[in-house]
Amino acid sequence: MKTERLWNSNYIKVMTANFSLFFAFYLLTPLLPLYLHDRFDAGKDMIGLVLSGYTITALIFRPFSGYVVDAFPRKQVLLLSFTAFAIFFAGYLAASTLLMFTIVRTLHGGPFGALTVANSTMAIDVLPASRRNEGIGYYGLSNNLAMALAPTIGIFVYHHTQSFELLFWLALIVAVAGLLTDASIKTKAESSQQTGCNNETKRQKLSLDRFFLTRGWLLGVNMVAFGFCFGVLSNYLAIYSKETMGITGGTGTYFMLCSVGLILSRLQGGKALRQGRLTFNAASGMVISLVGYTLFILMPTLSQLSIINSQLSIALGYYGSALLIGLGNGHMWPAFQNMMVSMAHHNERGTANSTILVSWDIGMGLGILLGGIVAEHLGYAAAFWCVAAVNGCGVALFFSRTRRFFLRRRLA
Repeated sequence: MKTERLWNSNYIKVMTANFSLFFAFYLLTPLLPLYLHDRFDAGKDMIGLVLSGYTITALIFRPFSGYVVDAFPRKQVLLLSFTAFAIFFAGYLAASTLLMFTIVRTLHGGPFGALTVANSTMAIDVLPASRRNEGIGYYGLSNNLAMALAPTIGIFVYHHTQSFELLFWLALIVAVAGLLTDASIKTKAESSQQTGCNNETKRQKLSLDRFFLTRGWLLGVNMVAFGFCFGVLSNYLAIYSKETMGITGGTGTYFMLCSVGLILSRLQGGKALRQGRLTFNAASGMVISLVGYTLFILMPTLSQLSIINSQLSIALGYYGSALLIGLGNGHMWPAFQNMMVSMAHHNERGTANSTILVSWDIGMGLGILLGGIVAEHLGYAAAFWCVAAVNGCGVALFFSRTRRFFLRRRLA
């Protein structure tokens, strides 16, 4: 039997557009705090408040985006979301006060949340059914490459030009390029499978399962636990590394290695996904992540107990944990996304995608909030030990309940 072609032109276009949207996003992310401080003289609390609005709005929009993507022509929803996403970069150029910038930044999270759901759902639609598991895994490479390249390029451009306006223009141009790429995708307008415009979907009453895939609720709970861990790591890594481990200036390298791990895992895990071994990929990924988080947290303890004394050993453990966490998340993410999609009907793919993204976002938000509270009262070391505990609970939940839950409820 002839194997269906994975790398068709539409799939390549969707991946390219996805790279563009995340590149535009990550190009500005590490520099916006500096921009707010230099341009508007904003303090740390105000910077955190301004930037958090983006995430909150994206989280609010995602469940509704899943319903809209399933109920209306997907390409139209995709292009509308991408257009709005691109336009908001021009809003940054026009924002002359802190209040205006806050409004633009907060509203920008809406089209970003909708766009990530619409584009990933379009990727599923253009993939051949026999290569879907593998294709979803490779699709994440575009995110990971953008995460690895964009911050470095953004910092390089700013270092040599000292111009935030140039960065805003560059992000706008990249976003428009992604929009044009998605616009060139060829879909069968007459096929409800391709467009998502399903009359049966439109006739259904609005209910919870139109915004959240209730059949996959336990997968969502499991993903919240893993999102919590990455929320603490991504937001408190720099200060924990400096105060507890004595490592300064290594945050960029840490996340670069994390991205390398993500990319390697997508390439390495492709065969298992192609064979449909979703629970294997998920299990191996979460165990590797647990080892990475545990190694990261143990390093200062081992140093204090004089079990390791060399700064080189501490650095190797520190940066090695980044590679392991990246490898683990890279195996786990596409496996969980595929499992969620496997539990969804055709006209629920958008809802399945938004469910897994919302679950991750909730976990990230809880990690940022509770990690800060624990750090305030007990210190950053205690916050990261909570990460190990929550990650361990997530792994235990998967092996004891979630795996069987998925195998019982997946659709043929």
